[in-house]
Amino acid sequence: MRILFMGTPDFAVPCLDALVKSGRDVVGVVTQPDRPKGRGRQLTPSPVKLKATQCGIPVYQPEKIKSPEFVSQLKEIRPDLIVVVAFGQLLSPEILDLPPYGCVNVHASLLPGYRGAAPIHWAVINGEKETGVTTMYMDRGLDTGDMILNQLIPVAEDDTVGSVHDKLAEAGARLLIKTIDAIEKGQAPRTPQDHSAATYAGLLKREHERIDWDRGAEDIRNLIRGMNPWPGAYTTLGDRVLKVWQAESFEAGGATAPQALSGSMAAREAYEGSAPGDSGKVLQIIPGRGLVVQAGNGCLLLTEVQLQGSRKMSVEEFLRGHPVKPGTRLG
Repeated sequence: MRILFMGTPDFAVPCLDALVKSGRDVVGVVTQPDRPKGRGRQLTPSPVKLKATQCGIPVYQPEKIKSPEFVSQLKEIRPDLIVVVAFGQLLSPEILDLPPYGCVNVHASLLPGYRGAAPIHWAVINGEKETGVTTMYMDRGLDTGDMILNQLIPVAEDDTVGSVHDKLAEAGARLLIKTIDAIEKGQAPRTPQDHSAATYAGLLKREHERIDWDRGAEDIRNLIRGMNPWPGAYTTLGDRVLKVWQAESFEAGGATAPQALSGSMAAREAYEGSAPGDSGKVLQIIPGRGLVVQAGNGCLLLTEVQLQGSRKMSVEEFLRGHPVKPGTRLG
């Protein structure tokens, strides 16, 4: 079976690696054109291109995959199966109908939940306790094709979008090989999705990254986890942006237990004296641990931050150069 692989970011690399290691005939890799990155804005190849080049696989980088010129090139390649993993462009009906075995996608959610461009981010942001990967036959809709196989992956309390991404990338690679094995044997299941149960995980926007301190402590903590390591949840300290990379919730049963604040009398008094309108107020600095901040329901202990123009650091280190007093408002 002649397999053409389409993918671009780090998430797709384990799938390509698994195909190569399984001895499949990968006749080419299609990935996004090199893009400028970094301060020098130098053209940088995608992670998938780097992997394909390392494996000696021909690489194609069309600006528009739907262009007649590239579709003609695909016909010359004559793939039996097209595998798509986080490619970054929509396939035209002409491409979808080209390979005899169809186009198979590895999607980072348990479909029909979290269709769209950012399923891992939104699963963590929404506080899901489990997510997964699904292989499906691609059709003309957005992640609407018939499902083949899926695998559930638990989401731990301390998982970030980065750690969940890595788990799903490895699980997706294993699932892809099982899927192709089933297709080759003519035993691949084909289960239509329940479209009424679908949810959408759209692209992240700047407004999604901002911490709303009026929300509950657990919601805010999930947002911080769901933005780490990219793009980062942020608030403001004075007139400067402050990214928050790590935080612990003190919320218990819908309210903060005052004794959770390190047994500090000052912290208890600060918490008991706070009002609903005090969301974002620094209640206490706990030496060696971090800043306790009032949320709409409960409070958070911020432990790792990054002030605009600076680097990531523990709050303990941050406070040495940027003293913050109880009563300071964030956001």
